[in-house]
Amino acid sequence: MQLKYHQKQKAILLLEDGKVFEGKAAGKIGTTTGEICFNTGMTGYQEIYTDPSYYGQIIVMNNVHVGNYGIEESEVESDSVKISGMICKKFNEGFSRKRAQMSLQEYFEKNGIVSISDVDTRAIVRYIRDKGAMNCVISSENTDVDALKKILAKVPKMEGLELSSKVCTTKPYEIGEPSAKHKVAVIDFGVKKNILRSLAERGCYLRVFPMKTTLKEMLAFNPDGFMLSNGPGDPSVMKGEINLVKEVVESGKPVFGICLGHQLLAESQGIKTYKMHAGHRGINHPVKNLISGKCEITSQNHGFSIKAEDIDKNPNIEATHVNLNDKTIEGIRLKNKAVFSVQYHPEACPGPHDSRYLFDQFVENIVKSKKQVPA
Repeated sequence: MQLKYHQKQKAILLLEDGKVFEGKAAGKIGTTTGEICFNTGMTGYQEIYTDPSYYGQIIVMNNVHVGNYGIEESEVESDSVKISGMICKKFNEGFSRKRAQMSLQEYFEKNGIVSISDVDTRAIVRYIRDKGAMNCVISSENTDVDALKKILAKVPKMEGLELSSKVCTTKPYEIGEPSAKHKVAVIDFGVKKNILRSLAERGCYLRVFPMKTTLKEMLAFNPDGFMLSNGPGDPSVMKGEINLVKEVVESGKPVFGICLGHQLLAESQGIKTYKMHAGHRGINHPVKNLISGKCEITSQNHGFSIKAEDIDKNPNIEATHVNLNDKTIEGIRLKNKAVFSVQYHPEACPGPHDSRYLFDQFVENIVKSKKQVPA
């Protein structure tokens, strides 16, 4: 398929430290800013682009070809594209999948996503791995580097940003069958749809609450357990949400946290979080379950982590999972309560299904907890 003229326009990628990459325009013609990061997955671009945890970020796709199977509108993780921009080697306007409704180019134009293609993504990823995550700007309408530097200078750093309020629901809603065996209150910090599906498939009726909800409001739903969802931004600045999670833990009901929910759980128990050098993003990260001794290949998307040394200081918390690449903590649990969390994404969209047992573990905790409550 012949490319449209605007896709042949020159585009510029400028990093915060002054590094410049030249390429071609893709998606919407314009200018966008955000924190640059990279995803090592070979597939699942649509789920990645609609993951609320990517809000405020410009993503480098490691796979050479992007867009080759088009867009299927049902395969989304939220109600819109959440990335700020995209960087790739080969941007395919054509697509091979018969049931796709549109091309990636059409999808990005519809959602206003500025992108750049025909750049050496391997060189960019190696640069980020060396220098660390930083802000960047993509422009296909202004190739004046000095002008772009002025734009980039005004972009706030990811560290210290609260972003969950930009992507979470503003009012409660329900998922699943009201007659289901279990009721789960989900605190939405930027939840992915497949997390909700994974719980509903296991006999849970869900009420998804805004992040500013009080514990009293959630307890009025009479939940059997709580889910702390994923989401974007720096967990350490979310003081109100950290206090809410602490109250949820003290309620005595089973709790399961994922990604940002994991980090907020850690903060609520005195375990500090920190900004990682480059973060973990992809569908091939090896993690060891320290309880079972088994290893799993996991789907990940995070730029913050929790401090291992703080876990050692807390006698009521133990690490349950560790990343085999860099030994960072990937899971914790409270020894005296049915409360646990993981840094990675067990719903795995995209990704392998090695870790979906964690949803079963959460439901088992709910079943045990309900048996202990007097009739």
